[in-house]
Amino acid sequence: MAETRTILSLLLLHLLSLLLLFLSDPSSQSLALTVGINYGQIANNLPSPGRVSWFLQSLNVSRVKLYDADQNVLSAFLNTNVEFIVGIGNENVATMTDPSKAQAWVQQHVLPYLPHTRITCITVGNEVFTGNNTTLMANILPAMQSVYQVLVSLGLDKQVNVTTAHSLDILGNSYPPSASSFRQDLAVYIQPLLNFHSMAKSPFLINAYPYFAYKADPSSVSLEYVLFQPNPGVIDPNTKLNYDNMLYAQIDSVYSAIQAMGHTDIDVRISETGWPSRGDPDEVGATPEYAAIYNGNLLQRIAMNQGTPLKPSAPVDIFVFALFNEDLKPGPTSERNYGLFYPDGTPVYNIGLRGYLPPMSSSSKLMVNLSSLSNVYSCCRNLLITLSLAVPTPIWF
Repeated sequence: MAETRTILSLLLLHLLSLLLLFLSDPSSQSLALTVGINYGQIANNLPSPGRVSWFLQSLNVSRVKLYDADQNVLSAFLNTNVEFIVGIGNENVATMTDPSKAQAWVQQHVLPYLPHTRITCITVGNEVFTGNNTTLMANILPAMQSVYQVLVSLGLDKQVNVTTAHSLDILGNSYPPSASSFRQDLAVYIQPLLNFHSMAKSPFLINAYPYFAYKADPSSVSLEYVLFQPNPGVIDPNTKLNYDNMLYAQIDSVYSAIQAMGHTDIDVRISETGWPSRGDPDEVGATPEYAAIYNGNLLQRIAMNQGTPLKPSAPVDIFVFALFNEDLKPGPTSERNYGLFYPDGTPVYNIGLRGYLPPMSSSSKLMVNLSSLSNVYSCCRNLLITLSLAVPTPIWF
């Protein structure tokens, strides 16, 4: 019996090794992607969601942010243990103020995928306070409340957050970080929004791009400061805290603005940040070299579990923008060149990330093979349990 247990143990370990090799690019990445990633799809040349599912898992990505609730994407990630933020577009915010419409949306776009696809957050609208659409601004909170109440009625409010993402344009003053405040004209919207976040225990999301500050004034903004490179830093005269990079100063500016409105119980998270690898002639700094430095240094900071100077014990929570270059995005050239990868899965620049994007012709075969390996693993595992052996928890299932 002892010999049988030994043989089966070795067989199981061998199968697990084969499975990991099967799922990974032979070159293997030297740096796992420990932050979340934005998966935009405004393009006509992207790989199928099924292939992207393999790709992201080979990169060890565990958190993905969508701008909609694409059913093909959510289905492709069934049983992968990847967490998803799904979105309701600005064009549908007004509709969500109707509780019955909010309920229909949740029933169609969330319920069918739980718990096999891990949906942990719903964003209602994106950067609604950036423009001048006051109707949209007025609708954002009622829409969020409707969606939240649906989740409460379904017993999902502790599992799925409801929030919205903002640009830094909502700040009226951002320097020094300790003296930051929201724009006065937005106070009527933001104060009740903060009350909602406090009640629902949901995060306040910010899209923060130090690149924009550098692009707007490259002669005054330190390149080292925005790229996380060694520099003397900027000292907040009120708190005496030293900021050695702009992103962390931006995060603390939002924390201070929230505190100025009476709240200290709301988490600030970065729903977008990144750097373009290409731009128009007037887009200073949009180069693959600078993009590699920004995102490479950002990943290293996140891997260190750093907090900001104001919140040193709370590691920053960040979603990088974006997974792929998106060739159909409108606007300047930079908008189409924020991706870490080209649509064929090759890196736009080298920051130590290598993933496996299966060929189109073999993706379905790979799924069948993976299912077969999973079944073999389950059989071996059950047999070992019968023999009272300790069985490791599988990594991919």
